[in-house]
Amino acid sequence: MEEQLIKVGITHGDINGIGYEVILKAFSDNRLTEICTPVIYGSSKVAAYHRKVLELPSVNMNIINRAADAGSSRINIINCVGEDTKVDLGQPTSIAGEAAYKALEQAVCDLKDEVIDVLVTAPINKHTIQNEQFSFPGHTEYLENNFSGPGRKALMILMNDILKVALVTGHIPLAEVPAKITVEDIVSKLRTFNHSLKQDFGIVRSRIAVLSLNPHAGDSGLLGDEENTIIIPAMQEAEKRDIMCFGPYAADGFFGAGLFEKFDGVLAMYHDQGLAPFKTLAMENGVNYTAGLSIVRTSPAHGTAYNIAGQNQASEESFRQALYTAIDIYRNRQNYRQATANPLRKQYFDKGGDNEKLDLTQDEGSETL
Repeated sequence: MEEQLIKVGITHGDINGIGYEVILKAFSDNRLTEICTPVIYGSSKVAAYHRKVLELPSVNMNIINRAADAGSSRINIINCVGEDTKVDLGQPTSIAGEAAYKALEQAVCDLKDEVIDVLVTAPINKHTIQNEQFSFPGHTEYLENNFSGPGRKALMILMNDILKVALVTGHIPLAEVPAKITVEDIVSKLRTFNHSLKQDFGIVRSRIAVLSLNPHAGDSGLLGDEENTIIIPAMQEAEKRDIMCFGPYAADGFFGAGLFEKFDGVLAMYHDQGLAPFKTLAMENGVNYTAGLSIVRTSPAHGTAYNIAGQNQASEESFRQALYTAIDIYRNRQNYRQATANPLRKQYFDKGGDNEKLDLTQDEGSETL
């Protein structure tokens, strides 16, 4: 029996940015339809407009009304916005924000109904997309609201083949960061990160580096005491939960010396601390992955790039890697579920040597977050 291809939902993002450019360039290689069934949530007319302006080769798209009708070996597109939707390349507009939201909303509905398997999102403008239904700092928080379990939080991971950076705090003002850094939150993020490395990437015993909040890791309290009072106690608590974490490391020396190559993941305290070095090292092929959700969502690591929109200068490599990553994680999760569905019960023998078996009430296969 032929294996069914993974159905990948793709939202077009901000129509005035480079979203359609990277989507069209990636799917100009028709080999991608051999490994997945793409379903673009957007507009066939807007896609055609971008193709014409960019002078790109034609990409045949199969227009469908619902994801369930998506055909394999072809690129499918669902029209989510009106035919008169105006494109204004390089400009943030409310029209583009509405178009981005409508595509995302329909894709999320289809994810909930399980008619698509994974989601890849093209970049949005976090300001223009705001409306009564979307009052979130970005994709991560919106998807967390829709797909996280009770008491669970999403975790933003920026990744490529050599580096995975996760964040304790995400899209918040820098002035609010110290108050948001707590023992409980760091432990929670370490648990989610560790579980994701195991479930989503197949790393059974991961090594996670933890960055400090203050310069020089606080310099023995001279430059701040959060390392001693919050970060180190959080790491000690995580170690009790069998999580291998190391540090805290001063961010400048950690990245400058290439220490990240010795770890499976890096936990940064705030957005720019982790993302600035990551994008310097991996902007071309970086992927934004949202861990801790019941669904798989990835995105290119770049933004809308208004400054080059419509100029045929954008690289599709980050989008292509986001597509590959979503497929790989989906398969890894399937393998993980199969491997842990019916774990072998461990057997213990008492010291008396009568080989009496003792029950095991919980094993690694029943791990909860």
